[in-house]
Amino acid sequence: MEERDCKATADWLLAQTDIRPSVGIVCGSGLGGLADMLKDQVAFNYKDIPNFPQSTVHGHAGRLVFGTMKGRPCVCMQGRFHLYEGYPIQKITLPMRIFKLLGVETVIITNAAGGLNQDFKVGDIMIIKDHINMPGFAGINPLVGPNDERFGVRFPCMSDAYDRDLQQLAMEVGQELGYGDFLKEGVYCVLGGPSFETIAECRMLHILGADAVGMSTVHEVIVARHCGMRVFALSLITNLGVMDYDSEEKANHEEVLQMGKHRAEQMERLVSSLVNRIEPNNNYI
Repeated sequence: MEERDCKATADWLLAQTDIRPSVGIVCGSGLGGLADMLKDQVAFNYKDIPNFPQSTVHGHAGRLVFGTMKGRPCVCMQGRFHLYEGYPIQKITLPMRIFKLLGVETVIITNAAGGLNQDFKVGDIMIIKDHINMPGFAGINPLVGPNDERFGVRFPCMSDAYDRDLQQLAMEVGQELGYGDFLKEGVYCVLGGPSFETIAECRMLHILGADAVGMSTVHEVIVARHCGMRVFALSLITNLGVMDYDSEEKANHEEVLQMGKHRAEQMERLVSSLVNRIEPNNNYI
């Protein structure tokens, strides 16, 4: 996807709506209800947006929704793209560049993930403080290929990928909402999928310092940071990685969607309260 294609897509969207979003939100599996909270909605199906990829996964609606949340102009991806759908990695992250061209300054990304931290329970919400990019070890990175200087530098720093002020703010908001018992923080590891992890893989990732594992988010974060947007990301722990050969547990996608429903409202309240506290120019109240 060339920069001019991104620009053509952004220009097409800007011509269709008066909303000029400062916050971009990506909804994970079963978490599309975030988009439904937007007021004065203008929604586009992915298939109707020029140059935009299509979503193929159950639990991902496939709509780009513009609107306001607590008075802040937002754009929300209801459904995202994954490596396991067969997309080139540049295509998966294309919406981040479109967000940038729409004027987005802060990106909030949600996902459903498997818990590896032994203190985590199903239903916990994990604020992501760092990531391990497993596909990146094999050269699968959205920034591979010629660098587009109009978006960012050739070698972007990732040690500050997840905005610490936003993490702190989310913790405070979570405490105010009474979510202290199930609000955690940790390191997210991305794998390619679509098969869930083996027991040996879960054990390995846990040893390496991963608190949760999933199949999304990191590629989007890398591109969002490359083009200078602030990032805040949350995982809903929908299942626990199996660490024990005697266990009868099995990971499955239905379980993921069920837990999404159960905790989604609280996750939505957390995100909308956070959006309410982000000042348009990225300062905080």
